[in-house]
Amino acid sequence: MNKKFLFSTLIALCCFTTAFAQNKTKQDSKLEDPDNLASQYFSQVMGVAVNATSNLKLYKFIYEWIGTPYSFGGNTKKGIDCSAFAKTIYDKVFNTTILRNSRDIFSMTDPLSKDELKEGDLVFFKIKSRSISHVGVYLGDSRFAHSSSGGVKISNLNEPYYSRYFYKGGRILEGTKTEFVEE
Repeated sequence: MNKKFLFSTLIALCCFTTAFAQNKTKQDSKLEDPDNLASQYFSQVMGVAVNATSNLKLYKFIYEWIGTPYSFGGNTKKGIDCSAFAKTIYDKVFNTTILRNSRDIFSMTDPLSKDELKEGDLVFFKIKSRSISHVGVYLGDSRFAHSSSGGVKISNLNEPYYSRYFYKGGRILEGTKTEFVEE
């Protein structure tokens, strides 16, 4: 029994080593690039196609907030609401000051349809209301980050709930926006 185990382990190890050596040269250039590693990581964790042109600071920031509890009027990692989360992202990632209320934030944007959305745009919802009551930050691939009753999370605009209440996207008007800050 021990000989069979050792033999099969040796065979598996040889196969693994051969496969690893063949793939190593293909992946060496990709693995040496920290931005590529970060892009791959965030793509897997967040379910969004993060690429070389993506704002990795945005994804890192959101990742650090995932799971923060929802708190109406809150603006810290102990609890935060949707508009404070969007405001914090714009302050810290895009070096842009936006207003604190989702309806007021919408007034600072150029309205967009779903198919015009780009990474960093805002998404607005009228949830059981005639006026805008919720905001999130678009990530791409129909996904957006927001703070809701389940806390800070990433959701899909195509989910029936969000699809039903989606109002419009919005891009901060040019006079307001400054480029994101690199660290």
